[in-house]
Amino acid sequence: MSFKPARRPHFFYTTAPLPCPYIRGRTERKVVTELAGVSAETLHDRLSRGGFRRSHNIAYAPVCPGCNACVPIRIRADAFRPDRTQKRIERRNADLLVQEMPPRATAEQYALFQAYQSARHGDGDMSTMSFYDYRAMVEDTPIETSLVEFRLPSGRLVGACLTDRLEDGLSAVYSFFETELGPRSLGTYAIIWLVRRAVALNLENVYLGYWVEESKKMAYKAKFQPSEVLRGGKWKPLGEATPLFSGLLSQPV
Repeated sequence: MSFKPARRPHFFYTTAPLPCPYIRGRTERKVVTELAGVSAETLHDRLSRGGFRRSHNIAYAPVCPGCNACVPIRIRADAFRPDRTQKRIERRNADLLVQEMPPRATAEQYALFQAYQSARHGDGDMSTMSFYDYRAMVEDTPIETSLVEFRLPSGRLVGACLTDRLEDGLSAVYSFFETELGPRSLGTYAIIWLVRRAVALNLENVYLGYWVEESKKMAYKAKFQPSEVLRGGKWKPLGEATPLFSGLLSQPV
């Protein structure tokens, strides 16, 4: 008689309520679970398809009372068609040197990260992150992760995107870039690059996290077409999805 090893149980917890970072006057709560052990990759894949995101070794999803504004969104990489603006941005950045690096934090990255936080999110929690906090964000990962670096021909680092590899796509965990190079639209270019990379790897999707229609900070995510959003436990084309309920926990994990 043979015995199979017992499956490690996965526990889910709900965080304490905090002010919503996207919509003034609302409260944010999350359901979280640890990604650990030999099943971390498999669990992360399943949770990502169910609308979860990763931070360090934690997967999380919003469960805010009375609110479903945070909608998971992903780009259909194999069908992506850039609009005129996105085509210009891609041409404008054709000179950049792009490398997929192991998830290792460097002082050069941290300096760019600090400058980005100061320019774009000076009042946010991440603006006070130390180098050790930044290193934890990059290096504390139980799954296949890379840090994509974008450099000028001179070698100067101007952008980076922490990226997770999934069974069916790439997940943009966090991007930062030199904001003074505004005409390059480096944030948009990083997403376009991930889409092209996903296609090269025969992956179907690029996951962008949550789209919040009421938040100007999140509006850019809906500009990449075709996109799908998770509504009622099913991924549907952005234009066809109806605001019923998020259904983030409707898929078994």
